[in-house]
Amino acid sequence: MKNYTSIHDIDNIHSWIEEAKALKANPLKYIDLGKHKTIGLLFFNSSLRTRLSTQKAALNLGMDPIVMNVSGDAWGIEFGDGTIMNGNTAEHIKEAAAVVSQYCDIIAVRAFPTLTDKEKDESEHVLKSFVKYASVPIVNMESATGHPLQGFTDAITISENTKKTKPKVVLSWAPHIKSLPHAVANSFVQSMQKMDVDFVITHPEGYELNPEITGNIPINYNQEEAFKDADFVYVKNWSSYNDYGKVLNTDTNWMITKEKLGDAKFMHCLPVRRNLIVEDAVLDSDNSLVIEQANNRTYAAQLVLKKILENG
Repeated sequence: MKNYTSIHDIDNIHSWIEEAKALKANPLKYIDLGKHKTIGLLFFNSSLRTRLSTQKAALNLGMDPIVMNVSGDAWGIEFGDGTIMNGNTAEHIKEAAAVVSQYCDIIAVRAFPTLTDKEKDESEHVLKSFVKYASVPIVNMESATGHPLQGFTDAITISENTKKTKPKVVLSWAPHIKSLPHAVANSFVQSMQKMDVDFVITHPEGYELNPEITGNIPINYNQEEAFKDADFVYVKNWSSYNDYGKVLNTDTNWMITKEKLGDAKFMHCLPVRRNLIVEDAVLDSDNSLVIEQANNRTYAAQLVLKKILENG
């Protein structure tokens, strides 16, 4: 594996999960693998878990991380071909990616969507430009349409917390005050498609995700009905896909409550807005897996980096 840009780069999610669990049990086993290697973590957008967990994963492998907040600390980067650069951008991705490749053995990139231009966002122009012009492997730390490190993390967390051969997993929309991306939901869907689970998506009408991603997964517009007999409820807000980037519904009745959740385990990628997305009684209960999920971010990233280093 040269690059890790989507869940589809995982050839066998079950073997990957077992390898990640082994790393979790012995995080420093391969500390010499990345010795004298450098990873550049480039953030076009804010981050907490992704930044710290990927940096920790690199350190566990003996790598030296260099972190840059691109939007604040670097020249504005131009991604268009043939552009007359007489505006706010001072450096082209062709030079930027080539230069960073000379400093780093792996480049990890985080760049959110515009949520105003569907075609531009789905082209993944930032991520794919780094893949095209860099001469070293690229890792996706969340792009316009996917968050494969989170998606793999979620698969690990479900595997660790189920006693069933085929648990019921529900992905539920919940209300938010802002227009949010589809990336986490997309990658969770793709990871569940690789798992042996009974998977259902629930959301208000008008919040259908990209049908090319969801395929024939059942969609239930009745949240409480969808939650029936659920073992895991994964909650995330996303904006409309068809009416791209718009907030169509702010119905507070879609907030997750302890009564709705029942005995199911609660999952969320964090950060989460308390008493808007989910009530305190759920987050503060033993059913909540959010802290465990955040911890698993390190081992998901560590396995990805390990496989790239071994391939190189």
